[in-house]
Amino acid sequence: MKTLGIKKNFLAIEDEYSSYNSSKIVILSAPFEKTVSYGKGTANGPKEILKASHYVEFYDEEFDRELVFEKGIATLTELKFKDMSTKKGINKIYKQVKELIADNKFVVTLGGEHSLSSAPAKAHFEAYENLSILQIDAHSDFRDEYEGSKYSHASVMARVAEFTKDIVQVGIRAQCIEESKFIKENGIKTYYMRDIRTGKHGEDWQQRVLDDLKENVYVTFDVDGLDPSVITATGTPEPGGLLWDETMNLFRMIGEKKNIVGFDVVELAPSKYHESSSFVTAKLVYKLLNYSFINK
Repeated sequence: MKTLGIKKNFLAIEDEYSSYNSSKIVILSAPFEKTVSYGKGTANGPKEILKASHYVEFYDEEFDRELVFEKGIATLTELKFKDMSTKKGINKIYKQVKELIADNKFVVTLGGEHSLSSAPAKAHFEAYENLSILQIDAHSDFRDEYEGSKYSHASVMARVAEFTKDIVQVGIRAQCIEESKFIKENGIKTYYMRDIRTGKHGEDWQQRVLDDLKENVYVTFDVDGLDPSVITATGTPEPGGLLWDETMNLFRMIGEKKNIVGFDVVELAPSKYHESSSFVTAKLVYKLLNYSFINK
């Protein structure tokens, strides 16, 4: 596996802690953008996350730990999708993630648009029993197809639902009526932001989410699930989203009680007008890693 060196890899770390063979964690960049319908630029997301990560501190005061030096983080050269159809591109990601899992790596996939997430989700579903898919998102993404494509970013969870209905959604605040019907008819556990804010799930809504998850958890994290005050540079920055601390509290609880087996972070659309969004996303990736390895 060809990896990036200190000048371009995640966190800007030396070969000793970023070689493939010595690293438990692998960063897979998938600059995949084929079906974006509003704000564009997600293909630039992975490289800007890596670039911004050079300014993220190694030390996490929450855990009194420098995870990067304990586990090692290898950053692979980015996947190429030139002249590739959406279906073939997603299949390429699926095969790569499947190979990495078979090699006993913890895989972090950086996007790119959300359509790609069905690939790592499927690879992890096939590798782990008793698995839930946790989706952080502003949109439910259950349209069977959108703008003529069944592989649209707006249809990613519909594709996931073809192999598992064990999906928990958090942060949803935009969908069509057909998606609402699908959620009700298929027993999808959806935590709408309006319900969270009005107290429908009580003050301990994170515990309710935790209770809905199985032992193993794969996370697909669309950054528009966070409020635009946290991350602005995304295709459709819906107001009224998740705030940073409440989201981190959720993931700490999950990391303590469940087994996070892998995750993807998608839909950053880097902008020179909102450069902080790239840094916050890089920080998010490292925080999710720390939560994933609480008990490992």
